[in-house]
Amino acid sequence: MLGALFGGDKGKTFRPVRAHGDGSRLMRLHKHAQATLGTGNLRDAVSLPEGEDRNEWIAALTTDFFNEVNLAYGMIAEFCTAATCPMMNAGPKWQYKWADGKKHITPVDASAPQYVDYLMAWVQTELDDTSVFPVAPGVSFPNDFLDHVRNIFRRLFRVYAHIYHCHFERVVSLSFESHLNTMFKHFMYFVAEFDLVGAEELKPLQPLMDKMRAEDDVRWGQGQHAAVAAGPP
Repeated sequence: MLGALFGGDKGKTFRPVRAHGDGSRLMRLHKHAQATLGTGNLRDAVSLPEGEDRNEWIAALTTDFFNEVNLAYGMIAEFCTAATCPMMNAGPKWQYKWADGKKHITPVDASAPQYVDYLMAWVQTELDDTSVFPVAPGVSFPNDFLDHVRNIFRRLFRVYAHIYHCHFERVVSLSFESHLNTMFKHFMYFVAEFDLVGAEELKPLQPLMDKMRAEDDVRWGQGQHAAVAAGPP
């Protein structure tokens, strides 16, 4: 769905979009998630559908958010270079080093594009690990499933933080601001709904998130009031 928002070369993603398996339960939940985005209320769109398994819902949307972050970063990737962004950061107050516990056990400095490259490859590996994200019917999620998911979303958040702090003027010049805000709000409400990113990690974008929530409170509150007022006497 999001790919339709962009035209020409601007629509290229940083990494190929990861597809759900056709006919799988995750594909069914993915389609449900995409359909609910059309309602306009992103808080409702991320809520667990009635009767669905919580872990399966989170797993399906983890892939969707991975793709959305790819799209968001893809819009500014050509302007995010080792020369312009020698450190992965969210402004001068927040800087991020990379570690994956395998190849990079000790946190290492990385330019923003290198960090994002490491991150996206690592997330792809996590999503492909069927011991963490099972795809076969009847296979249970591991006990530490949410630990894996929280680690993924904590790091994906940093990509949004970098874009807003370091490339927002470029986003505006590309007329991508409204699309970026929609994708980030979708991400923001999902991580809040399932407590996936800690308050300390969210600090780089906390003022923006507070503003977005306040605006949505007014927008959706007015919409609900108007619907009641327009109802039958």
